[in-house]
Amino acid sequence: MKRLLTLLLAACATAAAAEPAPWYWWTSKIDGQRTCAQYMPAQGWTRSQGPFQDARCTKAAVRK
Repeated sequence: MKRLLTLLLAACATAAAAEPAPWYWWTSKIDGQRTCAQYMPAQGWTRSQGPFQDARCTKAAVRK
């Protein structure tokens, strides 16, 4: 029982230390449109700027 509790606490501590994914500007290869997203929206997009802290891609993220 003590081992189970230790494993559970270790798992919770690891999850609490996780950070959100950064945001990036993505540019369409087809028509040049841009969108701010954490992950590539679809095939045919390239990451153009980032990382950012917010969903508006205005606050630059501090790189560690």
